[in-house]
Amino acid sequence: YVLITPNETRRKQLQQIAKKELDDLQQWKEKQRAQPIKLVPQRLGGKESEAEARQNQQMMLLQSKYQQKHKREEYVKAKRAAEEAELQKKKAIQREKAERLEAKKRQEEMQRREMFLEDHHYKTTELLNRLDSALPKSDSRQIANRGPECTAWTRSHAYRQALQEDENRRLEEMKQEQRRKAELLEFKQKQEEEARTRALQNEQRRVNDAFLDRLQNKTQPKSIHQPGYSGSLGDISDGASVS
Repeated sequence: YVLITPNETRRKQLQQIAKKELDDLQQWKEKQRAQPIKLVPQRLGGKESEAEARQNQQMMLLQSKYQQKHKREEYVKAKRAAEEAELQKKKAIQREKAERLEAKKRQEEMQRREMFLEDHHYKTTELLNRLDSALPKSDSRQIANRGPECTAWTRSHAYRQALQEDENRRLEEMKQEQRRKAELLEFKQKQEEEARTRALQNEQRRVNDAFLDRLQNKTQPKSIHQPGYSGSLGDISDGASVS
């Protein structure tokens, strides 16, 4: 192995630098040390007495308790309102879906009825046309000479008109019925919305009145009744007059 001797000059320089840094650190600590505080003696505590200070602390504690309770009630109320709003929203969505499904069913039913009436009218017209075509021309002329009320064409024409009028009447009745149902549904929805609004306002008014009553009962001045005394104001006044 090879042994290398250290540089003595370099070692002394490093030691001097380390000592200087330690001295600087000690001087900095001495400068940064907290100085003693010198204050002029003075009277502390304010102008109120200890009883008044304790009474104020008690009032502040009661008020903080009521404020915390009020905050909790407001939080629970807001949470319930949000849940109720979410539930009403879901109900409205489901109601809207049900109404759309019902309207679609009614529309399909009306289309089926219209198709049935149209097919029935078509079949009836075709039958009457076959009857007219099967009737001989000479017989039709003779019947026509006898009078228009006795001809097959007059009967078929009157029957067609009656069918057409009946179809128009049915369609008009169906339209009126759908219109009445829509108006009734809108009126019911409006009544339900007004009832929900009134109920929410009444509940909010009830909660506010109850909170104000409790706060007033807690903050009002104490009565003259003391523990162990069962007399009244009349007794006090009578005693004063007697004395």
